[in-house]
Amino acid sequence: MTVKHVHMAVTGMTCANCAANIERSVKKLAGVEDVRVNFAAETVDVDFDDVQADSDRIIHQIEKAGYGAIVPDMTGLSGDVEDAESLARDRDVRQHILKFSVGAFFTVPLFLMSMGRDMGLIGQGAHPLMMNWMNWFFFLLATPVQFYTGWDYYVGGWKSLKNRSANMDVLVAMGSSVAYFYSAAVLLSSDLGAHVYFETSAVIITLIKLGKLLETKAKRNTGRSIRKLIALRPKTASVIRNDAEQEIPISMVMEGDVLVVRPGGGIPVDGRVIDGASSVDEAMFSGEPLPVDKHPGDMVVGGTINREGMLKFEATRVGKDTALARIIQLVQDAQGSKAPIQALADRVAAVFVPSVLAVSAVTFFIWWGATGQFVPAMIRLVAVLVIACPCALGLATPTAMMAGMGKGAELGILFKNSAALEMAAILDIIALDKTGTITVGKPVVHDILVLGHTDFSPEKLLQLAASVESGSEHPIAKAIVSEAGNRQLELLPVSDFKSYGGNGIDANIDGASVKIGRPDWLQMVGVNMDPARESIQTMQDQAKTAMGVAKGNQLLGVIAVADALKPDSPSAITSLRDQGHQIIMLTGDNQRAAAIIGRQAGVDQVIAEIRPEDKSLKIREFQQSHMRIGMVGDGINDAPALAQADVGFAIGTGTDVAIETADVILTSGMLSGVPRSVSLSRATMRTVRQNLFWAFGYNVVLIPIAAGILYPFDGVPGFLQQFHPMLAALAMSLSSISVVTNSLLLSRLNIDK
Repeated sequence: MTVKHVHMAVTGMTCANCAANIERSVKKLAGVEDVRVNFAAETVDVDFDDVQADSDRIIHQIEKAGYGAIVPDMTGLSGDVEDAESLARDRDVRQHILKFSVGAFFTVPLFLMSMGRDMGLIGQGAHPLMMNWMNWFFFLLATPVQFYTGWDYYVGGWKSLKNRSANMDVLVAMGSSVAYFYSAAVLLSSDLGAHVYFETSAVIITLIKLGKLLETKAKRNTGRSIRKLIALRPKTASVIRNDAEQEIPISMVMEGDVLVVRPGGGIPVDGRVIDGASSVDEAMFSGEPLPVDKHPGDMVVGGTINREGMLKFEATRVGKDTALARIIQLVQDAQGSKAPIQALADRVAAVFVPSVLAVSAVTFFIWWGATGQFVPAMIRLVAVLVIACPCALGLATPTAMMAGMGKGAELGILFKNSAALEMAAILDIIALDKTGTITVGKPVVHDILVLGHTDFSPEKLLQLAASVESGSEHPIAKAIVSEAGNRQLELLPVSDFKSYGGNGIDANIDGASVKIGRPDWLQMVGVNMDPARESIQTMQDQAKTAMGVAKGNQLLGVIAVADALKPDSPSAITSLRDQGHQIIMLTGDNQRAAAIIGRQAGVDQVIAEIRPEDKSLKIREFQQSHMRIGMVGDGINDAPALAQADVGFAIGTGTDVAIETADVILTSGMLSGVPRSVSLSRATMRTVRQNLFWAFGYNVVLIPIAAGILYPFDGVPGFLQQFHPMLAALAMSLSSISVVTNSLLLSRLNIDK
């Protein structure tokens, strides 16, 4: 059995109960492992056994439940195929616009004439026959609104009831139908009186359709970051084939192709530079604003922008395998997941509509029994049905989560699921790996000490050492050679190169023996180390590796190499502490070296000489003390700890194992991404709580008002004593729009980089 995953767009959902209907329906299919419907994103993610189920069956089941499903064409990530999902959304918006326009065209004159008659401005003193014909005219104006603009609510309500549930469509259809069909009955029977309420049903439907139109447009903006990422991919690529440059669709690029990108052009796929030099804007991938220099051997990422020189590179990953495609898929999957806090809203939504139907019925019978009048009771019933639509409740959490994750993607912070985004806000401890997380992860030259009795300069000493070390693959040797390259020093020719098992090396330059190695080894082979003994001890106390350089048996100087702190590590750790976290460093290095790095970085506690498997045990100890802990790492040895932590943060420049295990990926490779992740998480959860407060508060306050609880109080404004269904429709629409708009404010969130 192979468990597969499919991500689909869904059309036709109107509230959180629709999402629950789809989940229940798809879960009935044999082989379906898990179903997650995101009402705000209008998507469904399904995990299924590919032997018992497939995408076609899932689509059929969704359609059977009364909704539409679209499988995005993922080739759009690498080619110029139009995004089917985006086209479907555009059609949906156009249909909303058309239906609202028709509704408004008939509702505006109907409302004005009806209100004018009620206020005595028109029809005053008219013959009863004339009044009857005016009612028929109102009927003609209201009917297209009821059965064209409002037809979706009848269809959606019927399908919902067929699935043994009730959604927002049921409330709207019932509320508007009560007013419409009562008014139609008045036309046919004078026993019911002469007053009709066609304008009430028409205004309810038109206002709610306007609200859904604005809500749909606003919801599209919550996925703006994903569309911006997709838009980064170039449509075509310049490829060298048969010794000639030709432009082809990006979907035709294959691994191993040699591509050319000129200044200002987008890099179409991932690859390795083989010729040229330039700076590349990788802000979309790393969140860092400064361009990155690229030379032969460096990697480039599809979707980034070449700023200066021309680059020629070999394609290493294309299509769905590119970093951009994987990021898009990761964010889509994360936005489709459910945060733990969403469970509360889901439980409420599951019983909300049936409860509202019961409340509306009780309201109707209480008022009919108390007053003996059918019409006032009917008006209150309609107001309760319309005011209670649970759209805002269903949108409160997912819209904020989508907006927060989208903002994170722009900043180079990729949350794998909503639970990680929620949990990152409440961590007590941040545990940090040392090598590659706090530090650069590779040695660099820190000090060049030239002894006073020589006529060497630091550059000449470095040139001599790098020339000898050029034949070695040791990390320290590479650091010395790299520093010489940074200073543009020309390496000297060497001969008779010999290596002594990691202790040192020896080679001839211009007929003289040049040795470079550990102080104790140099002492053993006859070099007098006394002139530099004190300096070497100072370097070692600073957790640096001291390498002596000697010509013959004369010590010329010392080069100190160490794994340097990343430039942003101290400031990032300070920010984490300011956020209220305790900072711990977990490392396998010796206690002295770890303590020095910990002191330089500013961590609160250093736990050194700890094996990889013990890192996860140490994290578990903190968790058993009821502490919530986040782990930050980049290596294979960090994977168990990342998995054990409440939230695992993987440095994006680290190993694939660490990235796969973690909950949050920091694509910039910088520690500053951790406090930014926490800030974004806290802002997102603050928005979720605000949304839930207003969604719950809206219903808690307005349903009793619609039911008439304020009617006995004389000092209350009349419109609150008799809350008209038209006001209920307006309030319901505004509540959904306000929740989505509040979530979209996250896109303007300013998080210091």
